[in-house]
Amino acid sequence: MKLHGEIKLPGDKSITHRALMIGAMCEGDVIVNNPLISEDIMASINILIALGIEVKQYHDHLIICGKGIMGFTKPKIRLNCFNSGTTARLLLGLLTGYDFDAVLIGDKSLSKRPMRRVVKHLQALNSKILLKEENYLPAHILPTNICANQIKLDVSSAQVKTAVMLAALKSKKTTTIYELTKSRDHTERLLAYLGCDISVKGLEIKLSGKNELKPLAISVPGDFSAAAFFIVATLITPGSEILIKACGLNSTRSGIFTVLKQIGANIKIFNQKTVNNEISGDILIKYQDKLKPFLIDGALVPLLIDEIPILALLATQIDGISIIKSASELRVKESDRIKVTTEVLSLLNADVRELKDGLIISGKTRLKPQVVNTYNDHRISMMLKVARLICEDLIIINSDCDKISYPEFENDLRILMK
Repeated sequence: MKLHGEIKLPGDKSITHRALMIGAMCEGDVIVNNPLISEDIMASINILIALGIEVKQYHDHLIICGKGIMGFTKPKIRLNCFNSGTTARLLLGLLTGYDFDAVLIGDKSLSKRPMRRVVKHLQALNSKILLKEENYLPAHILPTNICANQIKLDVSSAQVKTAVMLAALKSKKTTTIYELTKSRDHTERLLAYLGCDISVKGLEIKLSGKNELKPLAISVPGDFSAAAFFIVATLITPGSEILIKACGLNSTRSGIFTVLKQIGANIKIFNQKTVNNEISGDILIKYQDKLKPFLIDGALVPLLIDEIPILALLATQIDGISIIKSASELRVKESDRIKVTTEVLSLLNADVRELKDGLIISGKTRLKPQVVNTYNDHRISMMLKVARLICEDLIIINSDCDKISYPEFENDLRILMK
């Protein structure tokens, strides 16, 4: 079996969330082209509707009827984020600074994920949020007025950074944010495109307080995190060659290219263009034998954090020892991805050792089929479906959780199989 053909990915999940929330803060209708429509995105859409924002859904686009930065209305229900960590963490900032209160809830999994990392930074802007056990959902966001400040982030997280920026938009004075290390910058790019007076110099971000947002059309590029699964599928399946069309190439998301260079992968990029401050292009990837092992560490980690499970699978098919470090953030995703990745790959006969902040993988290993659990984590499910290309009788439990981020993943993968 090999993979061959072209694929156009669904819209980027991170950008779609931000387009929805920031679009709702614009003064007028915002057209969002090529949005991702998945369970996580629907959580954000339904919450915006509960906040008084009309969202019109069409086949290939959405229209967000924005009401301005202060245009939300008090919700009549608790706001259910379901399994979406991005929805919950961004809303903590989005809903800070209004004259009404709101309560965020989530499913069992999301209710175990830490929220204090966001709230403690928002407190510097005069946010008032009550968390269960001071760390978890439900979150009760109380009425308050935003006070501009200088904030030094102590975690490299685009979600935390974005929450602070969304809160700071309600202030008429300058807020300065200092990042620990560079994380994905979709929010900064989108705010600048929509007319926010925002400046970025290295790890320093300034919002001047002149924050009226223009209702401009937003085009969402293909999801780079989704592309990573097809890239690895091609690299581990002899004779494969695929073209990924119109994929996002934002430099704060494409750390996997650094890994691909390390291992000597055969990859080319064509037709690059920039639309609403986001770069996209076509990616041609070909199978190549005798790849080299890789090292992921330090500042590279935030640039590929969601791709680490699938890169761990790739490492099992490369001769030598690959090492992933500085990735403790993986322990607070939809599952403890360090622990779960170690468990499922070990069950498949891979040589994987768990570290406190990462993994050590020794290859090359012939995978052996077993019954494995996804732990309801979409990235683990997608990784296992790629593994099934070279381990055909693998049985996956709870494999329908792909719909959280990529409902058509299994079907799109099947279309490429020859």
